[in-house]
Amino acid sequence: MAAESKKRMNFRIIMIFVFFFILFVALISRAFQLQVLSGQKLRKLAAKQHTTVFNLQPERGIIFDRNGEKLAISIMADSVCADPSKIIDPVSSSKKIADILNLENQSVFKKLSSPKNFCWLARKISPEQTASVVNANIEGVFLIKEPKRFYPNGELAAHLLGFVGLDAYGLEGLEKKYNESLMGRSGKLAYARDAKGKKLFLQVEKNEIQKNDNANLVLTIDNRIQYLVETSLKEAVLDKKAKGGLAIVMDPKTGEILALANQRGFNPNNFNGLNPEIWRNRAITDYYDPGSTFKPFLVAGALQEKIIKETDRFYCENGIYRIADRIIHEANKKRYGTLTVKEILKYSSNIGSAKIAQKMGKEKFYNYIKKFGFGSRTGIDLPGESPGLVRPIKNWVPVDTAMIAFGQGVSATAIQLITAFSAIANKGVLMKPYIVRGMTDQDNRLIKLYTPTVVRRVISPEVAKRLTSMLTAVVSAEDGTGKNAKIVNVNVAGKTGTAQKFDSSRGEYSSEKVRTSFMGFFPTDNPQVAILVILDEPQKEKWGGVASAPVFKKIGEQILNCIKTNIRETPVFEKDKMEKVQLVSAEQVLNSQDVTEDDESAMPSFLGLTIREAMKKAKAESIELKISGNGWAVSQYPEAHTALGNERFCNVVFKLNN
Repeated sequence: MAAESKKRMNFRIIMIFVFFFILFVALISRAFQLQVLSGQKLRKLAAKQHTTVFNLQPERGIIFDRNGEKLAISIMADSVCADPSKIIDPVSSSKKIADILNLENQSVFKKLSSPKNFCWLARKISPEQTASVVNANIEGVFLIKEPKRFYPNGELAAHLLGFVGLDAYGLEGLEKKYNESLMGRSGKLAYARDAKGKKLFLQVEKNEIQKNDNANLVLTIDNRIQYLVETSLKEAVLDKKAKGGLAIVMDPKTGEILALANQRGFNPNNFNGLNPEIWRNRAITDYYDPGSTFKPFLVAGALQEKIIKETDRFYCENGIYRIADRIIHEANKKRYGTLTVKEILKYSSNIGSAKIAQKMGKEKFYNYIKKFGFGSRTGIDLPGESPGLVRPIKNWVPVDTAMIAFGQGVSATAIQLITAFSAIANKGVLMKPYIVRGMTDQDNRLIKLYTPTVVRRVISPEVAKRLTSMLTAVVSAEDGTGKNAKIVNVNVAGKTGTAQKFDSSRGEYSSEKVRTSFMGFFPTDNPQVAILVILDEPQKEKWGGVASAPVFKKIGEQILNCIKTNIRETPVFEKDKMEKVQLVSAEQVLNSQDVTEDDESAMPSFLGLTIREAMKKAKAESIELKISGNGWAVSQYPEAHTALGNERFCNVVFKLNN
């Protein structure tokens, strides 16, 4: 009996041992699974539960002008934040912070007394304020480095560049248009949480802003031309006591904007509190009656349709011409008899222009208005462009054809005017205006290149040449309305304009409030620069020929005297090196886009094309290519339009960067 009990006891001991052994093995296995097999996954889950990540603002890309000058950069600035749970004396601390940061004491006290455990006190403060915060040495108050947008040249090109808000998003101008490209990835700031979920603010390290993948912009703007345009425009506005003004400088062969200025200007480093009207880019947003600057487009269409010749004569009614219920007068009470078409432009005759339009007919006139781009956006790469206003032809009343002939009853933007006028300089080809020449990465390597874009051919090269000759007389003749735009030893083609502003309260055009303008290009035999100058409501010398033409002259002379480099050469940046990329001309683009008929016996142009595009074009022309380099075609031999011999081959050099 005792032996049997002893045996049962031993069995129970063995079973207990086995049970604990199995339990031990299970615990060890579970621990191994948790610590080793699933450790990384569980650690990530724990970190996610106990840590909150806060995105810091990314550093934006640099904006360069065409010469490599920095127009917009990002600098690191200090922002002030706090962990209220660590504030020992909110009353004293809030007073110190409020005094340093020029804030309301009550507002700071409310934040420092908050149970949220984190709050912003001020963003992107000055270096002097940073030093004061550091010296105050307040427990629970921290400094975080954030990128702050800075414009080194202050007001220069402010309406083009725009500005960014505290959240680092572009709000106006190029900063807004190319916001996605300029912004990169955000930096990171982490918060730890305790077991109860309470936030514990962790002071960040100095390297919390990471290098990102944003892009830099390379503009068509030349900061030297931009400066002299802004300076000349400001002087003219002050001298003529004008309400404001604007000026645009364009390369007529490519559509590149070399300068665009609005007066009055503003400093994008300090735009808070300004009236939004000040930073509106009126050169592309505002439209108005162009006045006599519209006459060249009427004459261009009439010449193209062979309705008139330069020598055709029109009786100008001695200054008074009745159409339906309207009486048309010449500007400045002039009284002309019979004038040729050339003289109608030279003297800027309203009645002569009205008679040309009547002879042309409203349908054909309307078609050329649309062909020159009026009533449609140009597509310039800036936000807020207006299409202007051209009423549908079905809504025209009998007097409209005559009135629109001298720029009343139609509205255009400044960018439309200079773009359309540049088509005359560009042998009748309308180009799309643009501001951004290309993009580079953070190592300043070219990643995108924008090339000139042909919109359409509006008039023939022959008509453009004849019209240019007539517009040259507007400036060169001693009795021409544009004589004050004359530049010594340079032939200038141009047109004056004095547009009455419509008075909505009186329902008629005002004789007191006018916009004066002058637009022109030079040299006439090979136009390099087209310029438009507009002064709004000048109180002195209220005519385009005496108010705006001298501003054109001053800008033109400064461009000729001060800018020695070829403005069609644009640097593409790579570290400390600059590679010159030759822009393709309008003729080359026309050739590549089949706007003009290619001569099958002549070498086509490959300039500006990628390797794939060049090979495709060469195959279509049965030409063998010898390719060197990569990127975009910058030179070729034989040159474009060279007569092809029996052997059809071409050496083409492509470049991207050095």
